[in-house]
Amino acid sequence: MKVLLSSLSALGLSTLSGCYVVPLEGSYPPPYGHTVHATPGYVPVIAPQPVPSALQARLYPLNETAGKMGALVATIVDDANGHATLSLNNAGEVLQGEATRVPADYPGFGKVHAEVYGNRTMPSGQRGIASAAGARGTYVNCEYALTASNRGTGACLFSNGAKFQLHFGA
Repeated sequence: MKVLLSSLSALGLSTLSGCYVVPLEGSYPPPYGHTVHATPGYVPVIAPQPVPSALQARLYPLNETAGKMGALVATIVDDANGHATLSLNNAGEVLQGEATRVPADYPGFGKVHAEVYGNRTMPSGQRGIASAAGARGTYVNCEYALTASNRGTGACLFSNGAKFQLHFGA
């Protein structure tokens, strides 16, 4: 019987090649009716999750049509994963939509910027697009470049031809 137990022990140890089995507290498993407690002073750490943040964007008029509308303020709620919701009030009509970060080679990117500013070069940074629409048919399309995770500039073009310069962030 001793020979059999020795052989089984040797076989068990050889299958663990390179591994060590070390009990954490005394004997393992704990005797029936006893509880194993975590090491004193150990606090599990949970990885931080992205937290949505709200930004205020300011739209400043660049042409006569936009001048009649005045400066506008938009609220952007960023989910910290490259997507955000967008809302703004234009003469009592609430426009709601979304904003998304896009790659540098995104198809058609730069069209709004070119219509608003002409041939001026788009600012560098992470690029994004934003669109919103209202119940009375007004809509706006914007393009922007992030200069930091919560700052950027861009251009917005409304369905009535109004052109705006866009600034957001702290």
